Amino acid sequence: MKNSVEMTIAALLLGATATSAVAFQAGRDPAYQSARQSGLVGEKADGYLGFVSSPSPAIKALVEDINIKRRAAYSKEALANGATIEEMALRTGCRLIAERTVAGEKYQTPSGQWKTRDSSAPELDSRCP
Repeated sequence: MKNSVEMTIAALLLGATATSAVAFQAGRDPAYQSARQSGLVGEKADGYLGFVSSPSPAIKALVEDINIKRRAAYSKEALANGATIEEMALRTGCRLIAERTVAGEKYQTPSGQWKTRDSSAPELDSRCP
């Protein structure tokens, strides 16, 4: 019984932390939004943005800034929940691909291939909850 309660609490905490880790993304920068819509960048299962093609210096700087902010959020949440940064990043990456990408946006499959999201479910890492 105790393990069941602990698992439920852990699941709730991880769900809440994944939400907070992407909260900074809610008000997307127009340049970032444009880069996503045009397929220059996409979501990776590791919780970070990746470059689908060679980026311009401006897009590279924008994505690097977003990834730094994501890592800081994952670090904070990992520390608060007794998890690793990589665990928090993976959980968030799974959610970002499954719930936040829209048709026409790019995401990286578990094999490393970039795909364009359509109306079907995306290919997710086997470690995704």
